[in-house]
Amino acid sequence: MFELCEATFQTIAQAFASGELTSLELTLRYLERIADIDREGPALNAVLEINPDAVDIAEALDREYAQKGPRGPLHGVPVLIKDNINTHDKMHTSAGSLALADNYAAFDAHIVTRLRDAGAVILGKANLTELANFLTHGMRNGFSSRGGAVRSPYGEGLDVGGSSAGSAVAVAANLCAAAVGTETSGSILCPANWNSIVGVKPTKGLVSRTGIIPICTAQDTAGPLTRTVADAAALLTVLAGPDPDDPATGAIEPYCRDFTAFLDPAGLRGMRVGVSRVNLEHLPDEHQVLAERAFAALEQAGAVTVDTPLPRYGGDWQTSILLYEFKQCLNAYLSTCPDPGARTLLDMIDFNNANPERCLQYGQSIALEAQHRTSGTLTEPGYLRSRARTLRETRALVDGLLRQHDLSCIVMAGWNNIPPSSGYPAITVPIGAGADTGHPIGLTFIGTAFSEPTLFRAAYAFEQFFGGRVVPEL
Repeated sequence: MFELCEATFQTIAQAFASGELTSLELTLRYLERIADIDREGPALNAVLEINPDAVDIAEALDREYAQKGPRGPLHGVPVLIKDNINTHDKMHTSAGSLALADNYAAFDAHIVTRLRDAGAVILGKANLTELANFLTHGMRNGFSSRGGAVRSPYGEGLDVGGSSAGSAVAVAANLCAAAVGTETSGSILCPANWNSIVGVKPTKGLVSRTGIIPICTAQDTAGPLTRTVADAAALLTVLAGPDPDDPATGAIEPYCRDFTAFLDPAGLRGMRVGVSRVNLEHLPDEHQVLAERAFAALEQAGAVTVDTPLPRYGGDWQTSILLYEFKQCLNAYLSTCPDPGARTLLDMIDFNNANPERCLQYGQSIALEAQHRTSGTLTEPGYLRSRARTLRETRALVDGLLRQHDLSCIVMAGWNNIPPSSGYPAITVPIGAGADTGHPIGLTFIGTAFSEPTLFRAAYAFEQFFGGRVVPEL
């Protein structure tokens, strides 16, 4: 029988081709696993909603496969979508908010259209930190008023990361073949680190944001969450593409590549890689040990490593950008919904105030700040200065270090907010789990704009050499 756990796009395609497996059977087996360990058993609570059409879609894709062959590596492959991404079907798009619990999107997000065109089965919606962790300060990672708390597959009480917590946990626990998350400031990289999976934050503009419940245009993007670098490359190949409704994607055709073409097991040989230890002091001792092993493995795999002082960055400047853009961006999104239940951020605040026991377990301090301290016009001098300063400084920092040390990329254990602040790409790869707590961590590869081919080459070679993914015992 086909081995479901740790299945990859390649093993699934081989099983389809041999007749050992069909998309229908694969879909049914993932649904059974969701029943066994997400809704019952350890009750991970990663899946917020199942697509009632998933089984029928899988059967139709099987018929097409028999008649015409596969569309590509995602043909018939079940994928989960974070619940802030539009699907124009029988599922809701709520960002985990009860105020939007009855919202049916008027159209598919651009990336969902691309997934459907590639033959993916949209299996369901994944739970998340409510409003992509932009409702309140101090909210538990992976908690939403609509979905409750996502639990770690690696141990009771361990941090699942956020805000794409459900997407990451579902991939880690083998509840789907892959998932799509979104990132504004660590929302892909953080849960990828904490769940021993691969996460890709693409260059801003490589992937359309149309049809995604937003935080801000400055930093929002979507990206892959997978168990392997090869699957992440294949998934990003599908997601990336120009969209006339998203100006950030203009003139990106030369950068929309088949990223699987850059998967070279010897890709680190001779590559100059900057190693940043700036955040090691903030990590537990057990993660520091894993980080040093990973840094050493880069050299063992053939890289030339250079100590590189990539600092932590962002602080109040970055936070103010998100805060000022949130009201305008969210209200614009809600105007596209036929009957969202709340037409504005203020409507959502009022709904939460009217239902405090269900909606205000952690409060709504960020929402209140955005509503009452910003104009929604993006004319505030503080915002304008922060927007310009953050973009200039983070890009100059990364590009300056790459030029100064003649580097292809920079790596660090864990993650920081330089990639989202600059709009530059990053890929997280697992490097193991702590010996005492069992808490996973990853190594993050950071590059300049549209350097995904280089990052995939480095990340894949490292993954093949180091093999740091930890499969949860469930």
